[in-house]
Amino acid sequence: MSISQDPNWWRQAAVYQIYPRSFADADGNGIGDLQGITSRVPYLNELGIDAVWLSPFYPSALADGGYDVDDYREVDPKIGTLEDFDEMVAALHAEGIKVVVDIVPNHSSDRHEWFRQALAAGPGSPERERYIFRDGLGEHGELPPSDWESVFGGPAWERVTEPDGSPGQWYLHLFAKEQPDFNWDNPEVREDFLTTLRFWSDRGVDGFRIDVAHALTKNLEETLPKQAELGQLGTGADGFIDGSHPYWDRDEVHEIYAQWRKLFDEYDPPRTAVAEAWVHPERRARYASPEGLGQAFNFDLLMAEFDAGKFQQIITKNLTEAETSGASSTWVFSNHDVVRHATRFGLSDSTVTPEHGNNGKPGNAWLLNGGHREDVDVDLGLRRARAATLLMLALPGSSYLYQGEELGLQEVGDIPAEARQDPTFFRSRGAEIGRDGCRVPLPWTSAGSSFGFGEDGAHLPQPGWFADYAVEVQEGQQGSTLELYRAALRLRRELQTEESLEWLKTGHKDVLAFMRPNGWVTVTNFSDVKAPLPAGEVLLTSAELNDGMLPGAATAWIRRTSLDATVTGMPEPRQRSPKRSGAQ
Repeated sequence: MSISQDPNWWRQAAVYQIYPRSFADADGNGIGDLQGITSRVPYLNELGIDAVWLSPFYPSALADGGYDVDDYREVDPKIGTLEDFDEMVAALHAEGIKVVVDIVPNHSSDRHEWFRQALAAGPGSPERERYIFRDGLGEHGELPPSDWESVFGGPAWERVTEPDGSPGQWYLHLFAKEQPDFNWDNPEVREDFLTTLRFWSDRGVDGFRIDVAHALTKNLEETLPKQAELGQLGTGADGFIDGSHPYWDRDEVHEIYAQWRKLFDEYDPPRTAVAEAWVHPERRARYASPEGLGQAFNFDLLMAEFDAGKFQQIITKNLTEAETSGASSTWVFSNHDVVRHATRFGLSDSTVTPEHGNNGKPGNAWLLNGGHREDVDVDLGLRRARAATLLMLALPGSSYLYQGEELGLQEVGDIPAEARQDPTFFRSRGAEIGRDGCRVPLPWTSAGSSFGFGEDGAHLPQPGWFADYAVEVQEGQQGSTLELYRAALRLRRELQTEESLEWLKTGHKDVLAFMRPNGWVTVTNFSDVKAPLPAGEVLLTSAELNDGMLPGAATAWIRRTSLDATVTGMPEPRQRSPKRSGAQ
């Protein structure tokens, strides 16, 4: 299969996120690698995805799971070489699968060549101007420039030792102390990232996922505001909306992305990009504009409870935003930063609601309470996850899937403290549990030292119950989650149409239904009692029908036999969503 040259391939693509160190281990060192990914290309092809997104595979001390990058134009020796990368891209492209890679532009690692040069050069040097160094407060500079806290807990400033051995300046790190923030006012920084984007584009990369895209530009005045004041700066009643916060979502960041867009458009087809930008919805459109990155993640469904009204509100809002920006919507339920949605949907409301911690990410309360599997309604969680995913795959826009969710994999919540790796856990001294539980290596077989992940163990401990979720257990098994994903992704390609939908009245507040322009109808029952289905050919269901009725926590795809104005068994359509062209 040849790789598509369609410049709009990304608009309604199914993108599969691979966390390389936990996907497949070809050399048996307990860490996933690029050759492992290449060996699983037939599996990815059979799954039916359009693209893979690779989390960082660059040299790294893993202070933040690879998001602390030592060298942006190299591969970590533990997981491969540039030659391995080229072979992987060629193998994926041969199956028609695009390749998207993570770019981490807000910060490097403290082992990056530039940062080592900055430490050696001393205050006032051009080398230090590539990062954000400040003199400290107090009589001898012994206090940090501000009391700001990092995202991972603890202070956001770290003091360095100068070349002469004396206590010296402080550098800013919004994340771990091993992740010093770049100074994006420095032309050298801007030019070097353009070089990096060209480097990977020339190697065949089709697109980029931009980490913390909203944090690059900063306005650090001589006197910095207090931590307690930050939440009120640059905000309105609904969050950051005016672009004047000292370091989040500043307007100037879009000058950078306009320059990146010019570079992307030099290629045929143009390279794509999607922003990870945790910003107010009114601000998200600028990241997704055709003059900018082109697409931005919305995490609204990921943060939502399993509720029909909330799902409908979120979908309607995001389709309208996409129409305004000219982008396509992105939909996601799981990734490398959050509790897997098969687990989240099996928790009680009190443990789902993101009331505190982990940046308000759902499921954190359960982790803080020990992450015990017995506190999860595993069956209910899986039924809801399957239903939600089938709904998502029917929506206009692109769908992002996280490795293992096609197996119905649950979060590993009770990893021993001594086995954890996430800096959030250590910097908060256990007040936050971190993200290791969704990064545990995948089970490919039901036996072996690492369930087929590799020949000799895994870098994070896998629980015994992983055997029940293994690929070999589910392959060819009717009704398995893996076969559901394969069937859904195959049908999705066949059914894909214009980027619009019409909501259908169902007569049930807990039953959500919509229709795509070609008569593709999706019905999701959010209740715990069965509900009727409209007339038409039932193409796929997330659970077996009950006397022709859709059971609770289930979704059905139906093809209408005619395109008249009514749907037999359900009232007429209502509330048409924004419409865009660009169908696959």
